Amino acid sequence: MKIALINENSQAAKNALICETLEKVVKPLGHEVYNYGMYSGEDVNQLTYVQVGILTAILINSKAADLVITGCGTGEGAMLACNSFPGVLCGHVVDPTDAYQFTQVNNGNAIALPFAKGWGWGCELNLSYVFEKLFVEEWGQGYPRERAVPEQRNKKILDDVKKVTHTDMVYILKNLDRELVKGAVSGEKFQEYFFANCQVPEIAEAVKEILA
Repeated sequence: MKIALINENSQAAKNALICETLEKVVKPLGHEVYNYGMYSGEDVNQLTYVQVGILTAILINSKAADLVITGCGTGEGAMLACNSFPGVLCGHVVDPTDAYQFTQVNNGNAIALPFAKGWGWGCELNLSYVFEKLFVEEWGQGYPRERAVPEQRNKKILDDVKKVTHTDMVYILKNLDRELVKGAVSGEKFQEYFFANCQVPEIAEAVKEILA
């Protein structure tokens, strides 16, 4: 699995700790981590939580990433921004129970964490436990198991609803404010990671046009 990590500007100083904790959990499982920043609060390219949503949508819809791990101060803004886009199903995850139930019940492709809440002694332990619970079992099996069939049915219904209520990603990229989108894709490592992993040429071309 290709996992993208994205931090917005208010929580950028925590990026290194979050990335290190994530890699310790997922690399032994064979997953790859792509850290799209922000890497510090002083980065030239500053990401808002709205731009986190744009970047998440580009990565998921282009298949450059299978899972996005992101957040903001409360996690709410990042979650709402991510869910504004087609193809993205982002859960608000505070603790390991949230992480596990999101994978089993909702079977989404992004999580938003509250990086400013409860961020004290032992914060990296909670992060580690959250990341562990994302990968203890195959996603989408249902919880509790006797609820698996209706939960899987509801997930499919939600996916179908989003196909109708959201337009396609290329159209979005061409019609959103150009500078807003350009800011979302101008991170230090974006082009290196994205173009190496993008599997949808139309989205790659739209991004190249924005960056030109």
